[in-house]
Amino acid sequence: MGTKRNRKLREKQKKRRRVRMFYRVLRIIIVLFLLGITYLLVQKSANQTKQNKEDTSTSQIRQETDVKDNKSTDKKPVEKNDNPAKTNEKEIKDFTILFTGDILFSQYVLNNESNAGIDGIIADDLQKEMQNAEITMVNQEFPFSTRGAQAEDKQFTFRVNPQKVDLFKQLGIDIVTLANNHSLDFGVDALVDSFATLDQAGIKYVGAGDSLERAKQLEIINAGGRKVGFLAASRVIPEVSWNVENKTPGVFCTYDSTMLVNEIKESKKKCDYTVVYVHWGVERNNTPEEYQKQLAREYIDAGADIVIGSHPHVLQGIEYYNGKPIIYSLGNFIFGRSIEKTAALKVTINSNQESQLQVIPCSASNAYTTKLEDQNAQNLYDYLEGISYSISINEEGKVIRNEE
Repeated sequence: MGTKRNRKLREKQKKRRRVRMFYRVLRIIIVLFLLGITYLLVQKSANQTKQNKEDTSTSQIRQETDVKDNKSTDKKPVEKNDNPAKTNEKEIKDFTILFTGDILFSQYVLNNESNAGIDGIIADDLQKEMQNAEITMVNQEFPFSTRGAQAEDKQFTFRVNPQKVDLFKQLGIDIVTLANNHSLDFGVDALVDSFATLDQAGIKYVGAGDSLERAKQLEIINAGGRKVGFLAASRVIPEVSWNVENKTPGVFCTYDSTMLVNEIKESKKKCDYTVVYVHWGVERNNTPEEYQKQLAREYIDAGADIVIGSHPHVLQGIEYYNGKPIIYSLGNFIFGRSIEKTAALKVTINSNQESQLQVIPCSASNAYTTKLEDQNAQNLYDYLEGISYSISINEEGKVIRNEE
């Protein structure tokens, strides 16, 4: 019995050892399994981190390559130029300046404007000529103001509401001369208002100012890749107090040419092309005075490339001096009720600084300025040719220098 009991006890003990061994092995297996899983997870994480670094590096390389490619292949966009240059300054090319004579928004003109806007005072084709030129310059024969005292003992006095400066903007006017015998019709206050009105409209002005320095100041506009300088002065004022040298604000005068000649010389140092616009002559005379011829030659000798005149209210002739054009008077352009003969002058400047003049023949009826056509245009060419000096005008209005 004892032996049998001992045998059973040993079997139980063996069985327990086998169970314990089984659990030990199982635990080892489980631990190894868990270690394996952990190892795999760690390896996967490491591989993912490495891949991410490689992807980031590759992305950066691609981005850098794209930037280099863009810099080497992209073209700089062409930028639009507003005013007064209208061209890429680095590119030398032909450009145009359009000049007109006297502009006054008289009551006749303003009545038309109130009924039909800008189209009521000037024909569409002339508007386009003014708007499309790189630079458009006119003589402003009035102050923009509602203030001031009317000049005494003066037959004609002009003044226009500053709101009407928008008509200048619609016409594409870039610069005006204020050097004339009407800028101070309503005194200093009105002249100062003109300065402010033009400044606010972004329109340049020459020939008058609140000081001598400002009145004689050179205005520069870029066009055709070049600098174009503008100066203006008057040889006609109703009284000496209008001269900016005697009273400020005032008008820059050229009774003595010395100061203007010096300004032209300075412009020649700074600019590729210099325009001088002068108020001179005798009203209604279609022939220039001898002093006009003398002054024009002095200006050109000093460095002016073109001389434009106003004040007579009628056309005067064209002349060349040392290869440079002088237009003694362009007459009225937009003014009163009627203008029998007038013209806009289109000047094309080539890369050699040479000027090609083209006369745009015009007239006005019922305060409406239009372009002349066909025989009417030819008649004006013939008339202007007849009062000019050694020039002819072809059927397109182009001015041709004749051999003297």
